[in-house]
Amino acid sequence: MTKKIKVIQTAKDTEDRLTEKNTLEFKKETVAASAAFEIKRDQKAQSITGFGGAFTEAGAYTLAQVPSELRDEVLEAYFHPEKGIGYSLCRTHINSCDFSLGNYAYTETEGDTELRDFDLSRDEEYLIPFIKDAMAVEGAEFKLFSSPWSPPAWMKTNGRMNKGGKLKKEYWQTWADYFARYIKEYQQRDMDIWGVTIQNEPMAETPWDNCIYEDEEERDFVKVLGPTLKEAGLEDVKIMVFDHNKDIMKSRVDTIFTDPEAAKWVWGVGFHWYGEDDTKDIVDDEVLSYTYETYNKELVFTEGCNPLFDADDFIGEWWTGEKYGRHVIADLNHYTTGWVDWNLVLNEEGGPNHVQNYCDAPIIVDTQKNKIHYNSPYYYLGHFSKYIKPGATKIGVASANDELLITAFENPDQTTAVVVMNEKDEAQEFSLKEEGQAVKITIPAHAIQTLVY
Repeated sequence: MTKKIKVIQTAKDTEDRLTEKNTLEFKKETVAASAAFEIKRDQKAQSITGFGGAFTEAGAYTLAQVPSELRDEVLEAYFHPEKGIGYSLCRTHINSCDFSLGNYAYTETEGDTELRDFDLSRDEEYLIPFIKDAMAVEGAEFKLFSSPWSPPAWMKTNGRMNKGGKLKKEYWQTWADYFARYIKEYQQRDMDIWGVTIQNEPMAETPWDNCIYEDEEERDFVKVLGPTLKEAGLEDVKIMVFDHNKDIMKSRVDTIFTDPEAAKWVWGVGFHWYGEDDTKDIVDDEVLSYTYETYNKELVFTEGCNPLFDADDFIGEWWTGEKYGRHVIADLNHYTTGWVDWNLVLNEEGGPNHVQNYCDAPIIVDTQKNKIHYNSPYYYLGHFSKYIKPGATKIGVASANDELLITAFENPDQTTAVVVMNEKDEAQEFSLKEEGQAVKITIPAHAIQTLVY
Protein backbone atom coordinates (compact mmCIF):
# COMPACT_ATOMS: atom_id res chain seq x y z
CA MET A 1 0.00 0.00 0.00
CA THR A 2 1.38 3.39 -0.99
CA LYS A 3 1.72 5.86 1.86
CA LYS A 4 0.55 9.41 1.28
CA ILE A 5 2.49 12.22 2.92
CA LYS A 6 0.97 15.56 3.89
CA VAL A 7 3.32 18.56 3.67
CA ILE A 8 2.66 21.58 5.92
CA GLN A 9 4.90 24.56 5.20
CA THR A 10 5.91 27.98 6.50
CA ALA A 11 8.34 29.92 4.29
CA LYS A 12 9.87 33.38 4.22
CA ASP A 13 8.83 35.77 1.43
CA THR A 14 5.72 33.69 0.68
CA GLU A 15 2.20 33.52 2.04
CA ASP A 16 2.81 30.02 3.42
CA ARG A 17 2.06 30.02 7.15
CA LEU A 18 1.36 26.49 8.41
CA THR A 19 -0.04 25.97 4.92
CA GLU A 20 -0.93 22.50 3.69
CA LYS A 21 0.73 21.91 0.31
CA ASN A 22 0.20 19.17 -2.26
CA THR A 23 -0.03 15.62 -0.90
CA LEU A 24 2.91 13.45 -1.98
CA GLU A 25 3.33 9.68 -2.15
CA PHE A 26 6.05 7.31 -1.08
CA LYS A 27 7.21 5.21 -4.01
CA LYS A 28 9.56 2.31 -4.45
CA GLU A 29 13.01 3.63 -3.63
CA THR A 30 14.18 4.87 -7.01
CA VAL A 31 14.06 8.61 -6.36
CA ALA A 32 17.31 10.44 -5.78
CA ALA A 33 18.05 13.79 -4.24
CA SER A 34 21.08 15.67 -3.04
CA ALA A 35 20.20 14.82 0.55
CA ALA A 36 18.64 11.71 2.01
CA PHE A 37 16.98 11.11 5.35
CA GLU A 38 15.97 7.61 6.40
CA ILE A 39 13.46 6.98 9.17
CA LYS A 40 14.71 4.44 11.73
CA ARG A 41 11.52 3.48 13.55
CA ASP A 42 13.28 0.96 15.78
CA GLN A 43 15.47 3.69 17.31
CA LYS A 44 13.01 4.90 19.93
CA ALA A 45 13.80 7.50 22.59
CA GLN A 46 11.74 9.83 24.82
CA SER A 47 7.98 10.40 24.83
CA ILE A 48 6.54 13.88 24.45
CA THR A 49 4.81 15.64 27.35
CA GLY A 50 3.81 18.69 25.33
CA PHE A 51 4.56 22.08 23.80
CA GLY A 52 3.32 25.49 24.87
CA GLY A 53 3.99 28.86 26.46
CA ALA A 54 3.54 30.80 29.69
CA PHE A 55 0.52 32.49 31.22
CA THR A 56 1.81 35.69 32.84
CA GLU A 57 0.04 38.60 34.47
CA ALA A 58 1.46 40.77 31.67
CA GLY A 59 -0.17 38.66 28.99
CA ALA A 60 -3.42 38.49 30.93
CA TYR A 61 -3.48 42.25 31.43
CA THR A 62 -2.71 42.88 27.75
CA LEU A 63 -5.67 40.79 26.60
CA ALA A 64 -7.91 42.51 29.13
CA GLN A 65 -7.25 45.83 27.36
CA VAL A 66 -8.65 44.80 23.97
CA PRO A 67 -12.10 43.76 22.68
CA SER A 68 -13.24 40.26 23.58
CA GLU A 69 -13.12 39.07 19.97
CA LEU A 70 -9.36 39.77 19.84
CA ARG A 71 -8.86 37.96 23.15
CA ASP A 72 -10.84 34.99 21.83
CA GLU A 73 -8.81 34.97 18.61
CA VAL A 74 -5.50 34.80 20.48
CA LEU A 75 -6.69 32.01 22.77
CA GLU A 76 -8.05 29.99 19.86
CA ALA A 77 -4.82 30.56 17.91
CA TYR A 78 -2.85 28.89 20.69
CA PHE A 79 -5.18 26.27 22.12
CA HIS A 80 -7.61 25.06 19.46
CA PRO A 81 -6.24 21.76 18.08
CA GLU A 82 -7.38 22.44 14.49
CA LYS A 83 -7.93 26.18 14.10
CA GLY A 84 -4.89 26.93 16.26
CA ILE A 85 -1.64 25.18 17.15
CA GLY A 86 -2.91 22.96 19.96
CA TYR A 87 -0.69 23.92 22.89
CA SER A 88 -0.52 21.09 25.43
CA LEU A 89 1.97 22.11 28.16
CA CYS A 90 2.02 25.55 29.79
CA ARG A 91 3.69 27.43 32.62
CA THR A 92 2.61 30.13 35.04
CA HIS A 93 4.16 31.96 37.98
CA ILE A 94 3.79 31.59 41.76
CA ASN A 95 3.76 35.14 43.21
CA SER A 96 4.96 37.85 40.86
CA CYS A 97 7.56 37.65 38.09
CA ASP A 98 9.17 40.36 35.98
CA PHE A 99 6.21 40.12 33.60
CA SER A 100 3.83 41.16 36.37
CA LEU A 101 2.47 44.65 36.94
CA GLY A 102 4.48 44.86 40.18
CA ASN A 103 5.84 42.75 43.02
CA TYR A 104 3.26 40.73 44.95
CA ALA A 105 3.01 37.63 47.12
CA TYR A 106 0.01 35.68 48.42
CA THR A 107 0.79 36.61 51.99
CA GLU A 108 2.86 39.66 52.81
CA THR A 109 2.25 39.43 56.53
CA GLU A 110 5.59 39.26 58.31
CA GLY A 111 6.08 35.88 60.02
CA ASP A 112 2.84 34.35 58.70
CA THR A 113 4.15 30.79 59.04
CA GLU A 114 0.60 29.42 59.31
CA LEU A 115 -0.30 31.14 56.01
CA ARG A 116 -3.43 32.57 57.63
CA ASP A 117 -3.42 35.56 55.26
CA PHE A 118 -2.76 33.52 52.10
CA ASP A 119 -4.84 35.20 49.40
CA LEU A 120 -5.04 34.60 45.64
CA SER A 121 -7.08 37.72 44.87
CA ARG A 122 -4.25 39.23 42.81
CA ASP A 123 -4.18 36.17 40.52
CA GLU A 124 -7.97 36.24 40.32
CA GLU A 125 -7.98 39.71 38.77
CA TYR A 126 -6.22 38.88 35.49
CA LEU A 127 -4.16 35.68 35.58
CA ILE A 128 -6.73 33.06 36.58
CA PRO A 129 -9.37 34.30 34.10
CA PHE A 130 -6.67 34.13 31.38
CA ILE A 131 -5.94 30.48 32.20
CA LYS A 132 -9.62 29.56 32.54
CA ASP A 133 -10.47 31.19 29.21
CA ALA A 134 -7.75 29.09 27.58
CA MET A 135 -9.17 25.97 29.22
CA ALA A 136 -12.57 26.86 27.77
CA VAL A 137 -11.35 26.92 24.15
CA GLU A 138 -13.02 24.13 22.17
CA GLY A 139 -10.79 21.05 22.20
CA ALA A 140 -8.18 22.64 24.47
CA GLU A 141 -6.28 20.23 26.68
CA PHE A 142 -3.06 21.25 28.39
CA LYS A 143 -1.00 20.50 31.48
CA LEU A 144 0.01 23.45 33.68
CA PHE A 145 3.13 23.81 35.80
CA SER A 146 4.11 26.69 38.06
CA SER A 147 7.39 28.39 38.93
CA PRO A 148 8.20 30.88 41.69
CA TRP A 149 10.46 33.85 40.93
CA SER A 150 10.69 34.82 44.60
CA PRO A 151 9.23 33.93 47.98
CA PRO A 152 7.57 36.78 49.90
CA ALA A 153 10.09 39.45 50.88
CA TRP A 154 9.82 38.60 54.59
CA MET A 155 11.09 35.05 53.94
CA LYS A 156 14.31 36.28 52.30
CA THR A 157 17.72 37.28 53.57
CA ASN A 158 17.65 40.63 51.76
CA GLY A 159 14.10 41.52 52.81
CA ARG A 160 12.88 42.15 49.26
CA MET A 161 11.63 40.15 46.29
CA ASN A 162 14.03 41.71 43.78
CA LYS A 163 17.81 41.71 43.39
CA GLY A 164 18.91 38.40 44.82
CA GLY A 165 18.80 37.23 48.39
CA LYS A 166 18.16 33.70 49.60
CA LEU A 167 15.32 31.88 51.33
CA LYS A 168 15.95 32.06 55.08
CA LYS A 169 16.54 28.59 56.51
CA GLU A 170 13.87 29.11 59.18
CA TYR A 171 11.28 29.50 56.42
CA TRP A 172 12.14 26.45 54.31
CA GLN A 173 9.19 24.49 55.70
CA THR A 174 6.87 27.49 55.43
CA TRP A 175 7.86 27.94 51.79
CA ALA A 176 7.22 24.24 51.10
CA ASP A 177 3.80 24.60 52.77
CA TYR A 178 3.22 27.64 50.55
CA PHE A 179 3.70 25.48 47.43
CA ALA A 180 1.16 22.95 48.74
CA ARG A 181 -1.33 25.68 49.66
CA TYR A 182 -0.98 27.29 46.23
CA ILE A 183 -1.62 24.00 44.44
CA LYS A 184 -4.69 23.25 46.57
CA GLU A 185 -6.09 26.77 46.10
CA TYR A 186 -5.80 26.36 42.34
CA GLN A 187 -7.43 22.92 42.57
CA GLN A 188 -10.36 24.49 44.41
CA ARG A 189 -10.77 26.76 41.39
CA ASP A 190 -10.89 23.72 39.07
CA MET A 191 -7.33 24.16 37.83
CA ASP A 192 -4.93 21.28 38.34
CA ILE A 193 -1.26 22.10 38.75
CA TRP A 194 0.54 19.26 36.97
CA GLY A 195 4.01 20.23 38.17
CA VAL A 196 6.26 22.82 39.80
CA THR A 197 9.82 23.97 39.44
CA ILE A 198 11.75 24.79 42.60
CA GLN A 199 12.86 28.24 41.47
CA ASN A 200 13.08 30.20 38.24
CA GLU A 201 16.75 30.83 37.40
CA PRO A 202 18.16 30.05 40.85
CA MET A 203 21.61 31.47 40.07
CA ALA A 204 20.48 34.80 38.58
CA GLU A 205 20.64 38.00 40.63
CA THR A 206 18.57 40.41 38.56
CA PRO A 207 16.71 43.72 39.07
CA TRP A 208 13.43 41.78 39.15
CA ASP A 209 11.98 39.00 41.31
CA ASN A 210 14.48 36.23 42.11
CA CYS A 211 15.96 34.04 44.82
CA ILE A 212 19.37 32.41 44.85
CA TYR A 213 19.87 28.70 45.50
CA GLU A 214 23.34 27.20 45.31
CA ASP A 215 23.48 23.61 44.05
CA GLU A 216 23.45 22.13 47.55
CA GLU A 217 20.66 24.43 48.71
CA GLU A 218 18.30 23.37 45.94
CA ARG A 219 19.20 19.73 46.62
CA ASP A 220 18.34 20.12 50.29
CA PHE A 221 15.14 22.09 49.69
CA VAL A 222 13.88 19.27 47.45
CA LYS A 223 14.11 17.03 50.52
CA VAL A 224 11.68 19.38 52.28
CA LEU A 225 9.30 20.04 49.39
CA GLY A 226 8.92 16.42 48.28
CA PRO A 227 7.71 15.06 51.63
CA THR A 228 5.53 18.16 52.17
CA LEU A 229 3.67 17.61 48.91
CA LYS A 230 3.29 13.91 49.68
CA GLU A 231 1.88 14.62 53.14
CA ALA A 232 -0.60 17.05 51.55
CA GLY A 233 -1.79 14.34 49.16
CA LEU A 234 0.00 15.99 46.24
CA GLU A 235 2.57 13.30 45.51
CA ASP A 236 1.48 13.18 41.85
CA VAL A 237 2.63 16.77 41.27
CA LYS A 238 5.85 16.63 39.24
CA ILE A 239 8.88 18.36 40.74
CA MET A 240 11.43 19.86 38.35
CA VAL A 241 14.76 21.30 39.41
CA PHE A 242 17.21 23.84 37.97
CA ASP A 243 15.00 25.90 35.59
CA HIS A 244 18.03 27.86 34.37
CA ASN A 245 20.60 28.01 31.56
CA LYS A 246 22.21 24.89 30.09
CA ASP A 247 25.73 26.27 30.34
CA ILE A 248 25.60 25.95 34.15
CA MET A 249 23.44 22.83 34.33
CA LYS A 250 25.88 19.95 34.83
CA SER A 251 27.03 20.73 38.37
CA ARG A 252 23.40 21.22 39.44
CA VAL A 253 22.17 17.86 38.18
CA ASP A 254 25.25 16.06 39.50
CA THR A 255 24.77 17.56 42.96
CA ILE A 256 21.07 16.73 43.17
CA PHE A 257 20.93 13.35 41.45
CA THR A 258 23.92 11.79 43.16
CA ASP A 259 21.98 12.22 46.42
CA PRO A 260 19.34 9.45 46.47
CA GLU A 261 17.26 11.22 49.13
CA ALA A 262 16.89 14.24 46.84
CA ALA A 263 16.77 12.44 43.51
CA LYS A 264 13.79 10.26 44.46
CA TRP A 265 11.49 13.30 44.66
CA VAL A 266 12.50 14.80 41.31
CA TRP A 267 10.68 14.01 38.06
CA GLY A 268 12.77 16.15 35.75
CA VAL A 269 14.97 19.11 34.92
CA GLY A 270 13.89 22.45 33.48
CA PHE A 271 16.29 24.49 31.36
CA HIS A 272 16.48 27.79 29.43
CA TRP A 273 18.40 28.88 26.34
CA TYR A 274 19.88 32.16 27.63
CA GLY A 275 23.65 32.50 27.80
CA GLU A 276 24.25 30.50 24.63
CA ASP A 277 26.04 31.54 21.46
CA ASP A 278 23.15 32.15 19.08
CA THR A 279 25.50 32.27 16.08
CA LYS A 280 25.89 28.50 16.23
CA ASP A 281 24.14 26.58 13.48
CA ILE A 282 23.16 23.87 15.98
CA VAL A 283 22.71 24.39 19.68
CA ASP A 284 25.13 22.51 21.94
CA ASP A 285 22.84 20.21 23.91
CA GLU A 286 25.27 17.58 25.12
CA VAL A 287 24.44 18.33 28.76
CA LEU A 288 20.87 17.23 28.01
CA SER A 289 22.01 13.86 26.71
CA TYR A 290 24.34 13.54 29.69
CA THR A 291 21.50 14.21 32.16
CA TYR A 292 19.04 11.83 30.52
CA GLU A 293 21.51 9.01 29.95
CA THR A 294 23.19 9.31 33.36
CA TYR A 295 20.22 9.96 35.64
CA ASN A 296 17.13 8.96 33.58
CA LYS A 297 15.30 12.20 34.41
CA GLU A 298 12.88 13.99 32.10
CA LEU A 299 13.97 17.20 30.37
CA VAL A 300 11.70 20.20 29.78
CA PHE A 301 12.65 23.46 28.12
CA THR A 302 10.85 25.84 30.49
CA GLU A 303 11.62 29.31 29.10
CA GLY A 304 13.10 31.17 26.16
CA CYS A 305 12.50 34.48 24.43
CA ASN A 306 14.27 37.04 22.30
CA PRO A 307 15.23 40.15 24.31
CA LEU A 308 13.52 43.21 22.89
CA PHE A 309 15.70 46.11 21.83
CA ASP A 310 13.13 47.89 19.66
CA ALA A 311 9.57 46.60 19.47
CA ASP A 312 9.06 47.75 15.88
CA ASP A 313 12.13 45.84 14.72
CA PHE A 314 10.72 42.52 15.92
CA ILE A 315 7.36 42.64 14.17
CA GLY A 316 7.65 40.42 11.09
CA GLU A 317 11.28 39.38 11.68
CA TRP A 318 12.15 35.92 10.35
CA TRP A 319 15.34 35.16 12.28
CA THR A 320 13.38 35.04 15.53
CA GLY A 321 11.32 32.09 14.29
CA GLU A 322 14.38 30.33 12.92
CA LYS A 323 16.04 30.62 16.32
CA TYR A 324 13.06 28.87 17.87
CA GLY A 325 13.06 26.13 15.24
CA ARG A 326 16.79 25.53 15.62
CA HIS A 327 16.53 25.20 19.39
CA VAL A 328 13.42 23.02 19.41
CA ILE A 329 14.87 20.53 16.93
CA ALA A 330 18.20 20.36 18.74
CA ASP A 331 16.52 19.92 22.13
CA LEU A 332 14.15 17.23 20.86
CA ASN A 333 17.10 15.39 19.36
CA HIS A 334 18.69 15.37 22.83
CA TYR A 335 15.87 13.72 24.81
CA THR A 336 13.74 16.77 25.62
CA THR A 337 10.15 15.78 26.44
CA GLY A 338 8.52 19.23 26.68
CA TRP A 339 9.19 22.64 25.17
CA VAL A 340 7.60 25.74 26.71
CA ASP A 341 8.04 29.26 25.36
CA TRP A 342 7.95 32.35 27.58
CA ASN A 343 5.03 34.85 27.37
CA LEU A 344 2.11 33.72 25.24
CA VAL A 345 1.28 37.32 24.40
CA LEU A 346 2.63 40.81 25.13
CA ASN A 347 1.70 44.35 24.17
CA GLU A 348 3.21 46.61 21.53
CA GLU A 349 6.11 47.52 23.85
CA GLY A 350 7.01 43.92 24.64
CA GLY A 351 5.47 44.28 28.08
CA PRO A 352 4.09 45.26 30.50
CA ASN A 353 7.05 44.52 32.74
CA HIS A 354 7.57 46.12 36.13
CA VAL A 355 11.31 46.62 35.57
CA GLN A 356 11.13 47.34 31.82
CA ASN A 357 12.74 44.00 30.94
CA TYR A 358 10.81 43.88 27.67
CA CYS A 359 10.97 40.97 25.24
CA ASP A 360 9.42 39.53 22.11
CA ALA A 361 6.50 37.08 22.01
CA PRO A 362 5.06 34.91 19.23
CA ILE A 363 1.90 37.02 19.38
CA ILE A 364 2.07 40.77 19.99
CA VAL A 365 -1.21 42.60 20.59
CA ASP A 366 -1.16 46.31 19.85
CA THR A 367 -3.51 47.64 22.52
CA GLN A 368 -3.50 51.12 20.96
CA LYS A 369 -4.62 49.96 17.51
CA ASN A 370 -6.47 46.77 18.57
CA LYS A 371 -4.34 44.74 16.19
CA ILE A 372 -2.83 41.25 16.52
CA HIS A 373 0.65 40.55 15.12
CA TYR A 374 1.52 36.89 14.53
CA ASN A 375 5.32 36.74 14.54
CA SER A 376 7.41 34.01 12.93
CA PRO A 377 7.97 32.11 16.23
CA TYR A 378 4.22 31.43 16.37
CA TYR A 379 4.32 29.55 13.07
CA TYR A 380 7.62 27.80 13.76
CA LEU A 381 6.38 26.55 17.13
CA GLY A 382 3.13 25.43 15.52
CA HIS A 383 5.02 23.06 13.26
CA PHE A 384 5.82 21.07 16.41
CA SER A 385 2.91 21.66 18.79
CA LYS A 386 0.13 21.00 16.30
CA TYR A 387 1.49 17.79 14.80
CA ILE A 388 3.63 16.14 17.51
CA LYS A 389 1.07 15.02 20.07
CA PRO A 390 1.50 14.32 23.80
CA GLY A 391 2.63 10.72 24.11
CA ALA A 392 4.47 10.78 20.77
CA THR A 393 7.71 8.80 20.71
CA LYS A 394 10.97 10.12 19.28
CA ILE A 395 12.24 7.91 16.46
CA GLY A 396 15.58 7.88 14.73
CA VAL A 397 16.58 9.59 11.49
CA ALA A 398 19.72 8.63 9.57
CA SER A 399 21.00 11.73 7.80
CA ALA A 400 23.26 12.07 4.78
CA ASN A 401 23.01 15.84 4.90
CA ASP A 402 24.02 18.59 7.30
CA GLU A 403 22.39 21.45 5.41
CA LEU A 404 18.95 20.77 6.89
CA LEU A 405 17.73 20.22 10.46
CA ILE A 406 15.36 17.32 11.10
CA THR A 407 13.53 15.46 13.88
CA ALA A 408 10.89 12.71 13.74
CA PHE A 409 8.15 11.33 16.01
CA GLU A 410 5.58 8.55 16.00
CA ASN A 411 2.25 9.77 17.42
CA PRO A 412 -0.04 7.69 19.65
CA ASP A 413 -2.42 7.26 16.68
CA GLN A 414 0.47 5.72 14.69
CA THR A 415 0.87 8.71 12.38
CA THR A 416 4.40 9.98 11.85
CA ALA A 417 5.41 13.65 12.10
CA VAL A 418 8.76 14.72 10.64
CA VAL A 419 9.90 18.34 10.98
CA VAL A 420 12.49 19.63 8.51
CA MET A 421 14.02 23.11 8.60
CA ASN A 422 16.10 25.02 6.05
CA GLU A 423 17.99 28.11 7.22
CA LYS A 424 19.88 28.54 3.94
CA ASP A 425 19.32 31.22 1.30
CA GLU A 426 18.59 28.57 -1.34
CA ALA A 427 15.88 25.93 -1.68
CA GLN A 428 17.00 22.39 -0.84
CA GLU A 429 15.89 19.10 -2.34
CA PHE A 430 15.90 15.97 -0.20
CA SER A 431 14.44 12.50 -0.11
CA LEU A 432 12.72 10.89 2.86
CA LYS A 433 13.07 7.11 2.98
CA GLU A 434 11.45 4.33 4.96
CA GLU A 435 11.10 0.58 4.43
CA GLY A 436 12.25 0.55 0.83
CA GLN A 437 10.13 3.50 -0.22
CA ALA A 438 11.06 7.14 -0.71
CA VAL A 439 9.58 10.51 -1.53
CA LYS A 440 11.39 13.49 -3.02
CA ILE A 441 10.63 16.87 -1.45
CA THR A 442 11.79 20.44 -2.02
CA ILE A 443 11.94 22.84 0.91
CA PRO A 444 12.20 26.56 0.08
CA ALA A 445 14.86 28.89 1.44
CA HIS A 446 14.29 29.92 5.06
CA ALA A 447 11.41 27.52 5.54
CA ILE A 448 10.13 24.85 7.89
CA GLN A 449 8.00 21.85 6.95
CA THR A 450 6.10 19.23 8.92
CA LEU A 451 5.61 15.99 7.01
CA VAL A 452 2.73 13.86 8.29
CA TYR A 453 1.96 10.32 7.13
